[in-house]
Amino acid sequence: MNKLDYITQDVESLKSDGVYRILPINYGACTNIINLNGKQVINLSSNNYLGLANHPRVMTAAKNAIDHYGVGAGSVRTIVGNQDLLETLEDLLAEFKKEEAVMCFQSGLNCNIGTIQAITNKEDLIISDALNHASIIDGVRLSKATKAVYRHNDMQHLEEILQLKRKDYRNVLIITDGVFSMDGDLAPLPDIVALAKKYNCLTYVDDAHGSGVLGKSGRGTIDHFGLHGEIDFIVGTLSKAIGVIGGYVATKKVVKEWLLHRARPLLFSTALPPSATAATIESVKMLMESETYTKKLWENAHYFKNKLIELGFDIGHSATPITPVMIGEDAKTMAFSKALLDEGVFVSGIVFPTVAKDKGRCRVMISASHTKDDLDRAIQAFKKVGKTLNVINV
Repeated sequence: MNKLDYITQDVESLKSDGVYRILPINYGACTNIINLNGKQVINLSSNNYLGLANHPRVMTAAKNAIDHYGVGAGSVRTIVGNQDLLETLEDLLAEFKKEEAVMCFQSGLNCNIGTIQAITNKEDLIISDALNHASIIDGVRLSKATKAVYRHNDMQHLEEILQLKRKDYRNVLIITDGVFSMDGDLAPLPDIVALAKKYNCLTYVDDAHGSGVLGKSGRGTIDHFGLHGEIDFIVGTLSKAIGVIGGYVATKKVVKEWLLHRARPLLFSTALPPSATAATIESVKMLMESETYTKKLWENAHYFKNKLIELGFDIGHSATPITPVMIGEDAKTMAFSKALLDEGVFVSGIVFPTVAKDKGRCRVMISASHTKDDLDRAIQAFKKVGKTLNVINV
């Protein structure tokens, strides 16, 4: 018997359950129309919300940085990888986010697995929303703190936990996504801040899908709710609306000092490449100059969502450009995604274990780069597939 037979059996189970997938190959830039597996399709599955990933200004900044700095940082930040570009980016992001300081990481995932364990210990309690992103879950697991989970966006349940447990711990850290990536709904941040003040807790918001999307010029969910200075730790990514790669924590200067000494991804992994850092600087500057990109994103999002609702699709509780089209059964969800691709529209099917069993959905990611023609063609594809698979009755 081959000692890896158990993995072969697991893969065969995926196939028999109808959820096995082969990765598609994109033969070009990740924009509104992509060459996927050799076929031109409308791309509704990208986090490139503002179309900045292939914007000429951003690309030029990356190319110029390569000429001056080369292609890699060459070291972790604590040795010689702390290039002046990174310092410039962190200062710019702090200004953009209206926070005291920013620490950049190699990714949003690295922010969470590096920061959560660094700011908590065994004397603390972490209380996390039930639908928080996998990177938060992993970051919490790495902490020595006690863990508790409150029902999704359920402030009554959160307060019940605080009433029961707050007195037993040095610090309590309440962690939530700002925008929940599978459903596109928002955390009730004003209510969370109020509870944090009432029970003397710290607050931690992962705003990966809010950064560049919500608030003035995409300053994020904290700006959307007018909560500047009220959140202790704000995580954002540079790989979604910003269009490049990396992540950051916006916080106080003293926290930044501590993270430079204790956040393991900063200590043990090479810093961001200079081309990515320069490109990010340009993207943030563009957001600070104009709201053109965010306004176009929301115009496209409202149009598409309204058309889907008119057709009878269930898009859940989405309050952002993330638009989940609820299908239910996992195999049917994957069949829906495949049928859309046959019609020239790529929308990724999201099934267990990313979401709960038989809570599958095709998650539509709208971008400012989509034209009205793109969206109309996609809507017609949804209508056709929805009728064929008995998801709608139009």
